[in-house]
Amino acid sequence: MTVLDHRAVTHPTVRWLGVPHLLAGTAEGPVGRDRHRELHGPLTLPTRAELRRDVARARLRGRGGAAFPVYRKLDSLPDHGAHAVVVNGSESEPASHKDRVLMRLAPHLVVDGALGVAHALGAARVVVAVHDVEAGHAMARAVAGRPDAAHVEVVAAEGGFVAGEARALLNGLSGVAPLPDGRRTLPTTRGLDARPTFVSNAETFAQLGLLVTDGLDRMLATGTAEEPGTTLVTLLGSVDHPGVVEVPHGIALADLLGHERTPVLVGGYHGSWVAGAGDAVLDRDALATAGTPWGAGVLARLGPDTCALGEVQRVVAWLAARSAGQCGPCVFGLPAVADAVADVVRGGGPTAVTRVRTLVGLVDGRGACAHPDGTSRFVGSALRTLSGEVEVHAAHGGCGRPVLGQLPLDGGAR
Repeated sequence: MTVLDHRAVTHPTVRWLGVPHLLAGTAEGPVGRDRHRELHGPLTLPTRAELRRDVARARLRGRGGAAFPVYRKLDSLPDHGAHAVVVNGSESEPASHKDRVLMRLAPHLVVDGALGVAHALGAARVVVAVHDVEAGHAMARAVAGRPDAAHVEVVAAEGGFVAGEARALLNGLSGVAPLPDGRRTLPTTRGLDARPTFVSNAETFAQLGLLVTDGLDRMLATGTAEEPGTTLVTLLGSVDHPGVVEVPHGIALADLLGHERTPVLVGGYHGSWVAGAGDAVLDRDALATAGTPWGAGVLARLGPDTCALGEVQRVVAWLAARSAGQCGPCVFGLPAVADAVADVVRGGGPTAVTRVRTLVGLVDGRGACAHPDGTSRFVGSALRTLSGEVEVHAAHGGCGRPVLGQLPLDGGAR
């Protein structure tokens, strides 16, 4: 196995509120095979009908950003099952650490989930695609120590932010350019090697691993009726406990962030800015309805000592440079948006803000993939939430605060 060495290894802090499920046993470090079995019990390989029943009862949704119900993904596959099962461990979102943490500390849970799905769908091929060096080695060690995982491949996933999107990843693994095929091309129809494929991110497979080991009842015992179980959150910036935390669904976001009305990014770099946690709870449907989709499971609070608009500008410029380069909204639109945001930071005032909003409207919904949409949501919500900062910059040509880089870019997590 070869894993690309994209960056220095980092070790995010991990913790949990309540009883850990995904992170059980990780307080002592990486969970080996024997300890994993002590914690979670034997792997029970389900039929397709059994797996579909349990993920539907668990109301399990994908943890890669789209929150697509897993049972619907299973239903969209042909009757004969899938050609392959692919764990998308690329985690190309620089603000997100959760998949890397799982693969480093609880790799057998991810493997269990992949094996359970592969058995249910009759998939002879299982691929784990990883960017992070240490996560790749952890997954390779886990697979090498398991006779039941002899058919599991751990491979390097090439490319950057957009290349981590599921369809782009599958194209890269199939030997073609790692670019998305388009919004209407589903991996369950045309995936790895252009054949039906079940693909999801590492946390989704870890959740499936809990179902095929711990069982459905344990998942139903926590969380909410609408969404049982727990999930992983990456906390960044000016927070008491930065790192990855496992929490039950339904928890108040203020319990993670506090009640200060300072700018908070929900969902990562394709997410939305809000003025504070308010009364919001971790409920994917409620957050989406409020215009703040949960996305990559990131909560980032900016501290008072950094220039908030400058932080936004850095990320927008990074997003513009990380496009797939295959359509006008990405090639021309996103760089124009980034330049317009820079003009706002320099004190361009209402004229610059109007230009940003016009450009955002031109790229939103028109790209070959969701990258322009996510970037538009990030920028548009920032202008609304940081309107006071915009006024200060317009009046004084800046706010006088440095840009501290509280929102990580390539030097952070992938």
